[in-house]
Amino acid sequence: MEETRNIEDWIVELDIRGMQAAMESGETTSEEIVKAYLKRIERYDGKLKSIIEVNPEAVNIARALDDERYEKGSRGPLHGIPLLLKDNIDTSDAMHTSAGTIALAEHVAAQDSFVAAQLRKAGAVFLGKANMTEWANFMASDMWAGYSSRRGLCLNPYGPGELFVGGSSSGSGAAVAANLAAAAIGTETSGSIISPASQHMLVGIKPTVGLVSRSGIIPITHTQDTAGPMARSVADAAIMLGAMTGLDERDAATRAGDGRFLTDYTPFLDASFIKQARIGIPRFYFRELDQDRTAILEAAIEALRSEGATIVDPVELPCQDASWNGNVLVYEFKKGVNDYLAQLPESIPVHTLAEVIAFNNEHADRCLKYGQDLLEKCEATSGTLSEPEYLDTLRYNKEMSQSQGIDYALETYNLDALLFLGCDDGDDIAARAGYPAITVPGGYAQDGVIAPGGYITKGPVGITFVGAAFSEPTLIKIAYGYEQATKHRVPPDMSGLEGR
Repeated sequence: MEETRNIEDWIVELDIRGMQAAMESGETTSEEIVKAYLKRIERYDGKLKSIIEVNPEAVNIARALDDERYEKGSRGPLHGIPLLLKDNIDTSDAMHTSAGTIALAEHVAAQDSFVAAQLRKAGAVFLGKANMTEWANFMASDMWAGYSSRRGLCLNPYGPGELFVGGSSSGSGAAVAANLAAAAIGTETSGSIISPASQHMLVGIKPTVGLVSRSGIIPITHTQDTAGPMARSVADAAIMLGAMTGLDERDAATRAGDGRFLTDYTPFLDASFIKQARIGIPRFYFRELDQDRTAILEAAIEALRSEGATIVDPVELPCQDASWNGNVLVYEFKKGVNDYLAQLPESIPVHTLAEVIAFNNEHADRCLKYGQDLLEKCEATSGTLSEPEYLDTLRYNKEMSQSQGIDYALETYNLDALLFLGCDDGDDIAARAGYPAITVPGGYAQDGVIAPGGYITKGPVGITFVGAAFSEPTLIKIAYGYEQATKHRVPPDMSGLEGR
């Protein structure tokens, strides 16, 4: 691979194991792979706007890891692999961490987030920071998914400007789909990994809360937030998940995962498990699907059945008529953001949510394209998490999503997982419960309708599996079996996306 252009062609749709094998054999190097991705970013991201900034040290880091491989050997499956991090994840390097907001555009973290430190230790190369819906889509009610004041609107490479990009890990999804990085890390509060992964024919894993630390990640809610991998295959996502887990004294939630997390999830890439899997179909949530997405759903069910899975259809969840609201997020956001901002140096212009709101008002022409009504709503809370409405909603969410939701269905019907379509209600129930979900490419809807929120439902559609707390091994087995049986992933046509 003497010519960079050849490497650019070669990396398209190449998986992590393929890259690793080529580096081990001397066929290529991490430096060459990084340079090839940077060329693709330069060529295509002017229009896609999936990446907020490129790491100026990426090539040097890759070169050092190549030297280390030669002198000491590989650290493992992520050694020299170029990854993107969502722009709300701290890295102590030349890159900024801003959650897409101009107020934090000059913020460089003093130390790595736990996730970044784990990936760096595993030998990953941080290629850059991915664009995201500003403040993880908790700034304005009418903000478009994928929009940030720092970078503008991220587009879906399968239909730029037409197809829904999903959010808030929009850039992570678009960039990986367009082969601008080997994989990416997203974060989710409710749907923010599952949605963009589904919209981009990717695999996304939203882990159990407590499996992956949130320290050093700009928060929405300590009850539901988690980071997770977004990749082009189940195998790649499993490799990444194993590098991200661990007990972190800075995040009390990881105590729940102590003794339950693994550092290697690749043994669960077992397609034969599907023959013994019991998968439930919660029909209540599919009542208003359009024709194309209904066909994708039914095809997925038939594919699983053909592979030997036991399909329990339908299953009922007591929580399916629940009256959900976002009160927990509203109350927890202020405290979480204030705690994060308070530690920033004096050179950063904001140290409280109130100062963020004031900064945006002072720079309204650049910062307030969609307003900031959600930020203002959060600021109106006490920030002490003592309000009865908050405590009541928190209890209600846990009861309905767990004992009256996922746990009830799995136990009553003796199931391994529930199946949902893309980023419909299933991911929200899992998010409120703090339970894991994994989405896998399920097909492409040629036609669609206008969904709540104003987006068109056509385009890539994922099949999402939801399980009990810390059931990632089982979900990976099921997702891998489904992926290998169907192989729906196809790359986007990048013609017409060059330039700016």
